[in-house]
Amino acid sequence: MKLDEIKEFLSGYDGPEINIMEVCGSHTGAIAKNGIPGMLSDKIHLLSGPGCPVCVTPSSYVDRLIELSLTPGTVVATFGDLIRVPGSERSLSEAKGEGARVIMLYSPLDILALAEKEPQTTFVFAAVGFETTTPVYALLMDQLVSRGVNNVKLLTAIKTMPEVIDYLMANGAEISGFLAPGHVSVVTGADAFKPLADKYQMPFAVAGFKGTELLVALAGLVKQIGCPKVMNFYPQVVTASGNQKALALIDRYFEPVDAVWRGLGTVAGSGRVLRAEFSRFDAGSAALSEDVKVNKACCCDRVLMGRMKPTECPLFGKVCTPIKPQGACMVSTEGSCHSWFVNHRT
Repeated sequence: MKLDEIKEFLSGYDGPEINIMEVCGSHTGAIAKNGIPGMLSDKIHLLSGPGCPVCVTPSSYVDRLIELSLTPGTVVATFGDLIRVPGSERSLSEAKGEGARVIMLYSPLDILALAEKEPQTTFVFAAVGFETTTPVYALLMDQLVSRGVNNVKLLTAIKTMPEVIDYLMANGAEISGFLAPGHVSVVTGADAFKPLADKYQMPFAVAGFKGTELLVALAGLVKQIGCPKVMNFYPQVVTASGNQKALALIDRYFEPVDAVWRGLGTVAGSGRVLRAEFSRFDAGSAALSEDVKVNKACCCDRVLMGRMKPTECPLFGKVCTPIKPQGACMVSTEGSCHSWFVNHRT
């Protein structure tokens, strides 16, 4: 189908109402910026799932980072978005204002030069993310081991996508099909979603991030609703089997574990922690299972499950804004509430 035909198909769809969920924060942003919701029939509903890594990081993880950052001789390094995510009482940004040692880095590998320059200081990297960033953490571990750097530790909150999609469906999420995450699929391969497609008899479409790529993938999903099929609409970078070299490196240093997702609870097998033989590099990740909702009225949990649009939360745009977020979904630029707010989605 040509692009005009795809647009006409999606806008004119008049079949049963369907819910399509994207589980990638970058997809959420691209969908809004390209005006895609306005191109769809009112019978096609787009839902934003748990695709923002800092949004699903539990409060106890942030609390542990704050504790470490206030420990003499310790520096916490993190990506920018995580610094504003609330813990049970405050954020890293607030702790930094009280004297905590917190720095922001663009790449985990940047911590190597800092650690070698200050051997007397312990550097803790906040290892948050999905399958996309896990290979970089594995590469960092490879460098730490081979270079004998012993003053760097990881505090891990690494999550995996197939397991949380399984959790959503097993817990009653009313989804007709999934836009599978493009960046994650580069690592895992498109075939990683085949067991889920078969189990729940639904289609998955691996999509890129351009407006045309998303429209093509959405049209593919709508055409295949009810069919257990995985479609790869991002073949220029995604293969069926993924990046085997990266997967092997991940497996060398990390192993699966049950993990707590902010707002969702414990999802079996959905986390990655350092293997026991590398525990000396761990900053206390295993004990971080508590999640405290700071504002009891926050609806991030229902938003992540696809049970509520961000705009249906009573706090959205009133008490909760990107300047003063009440929940993690409003903090990150990849968070669904943040994206809906800045792009004026309704």
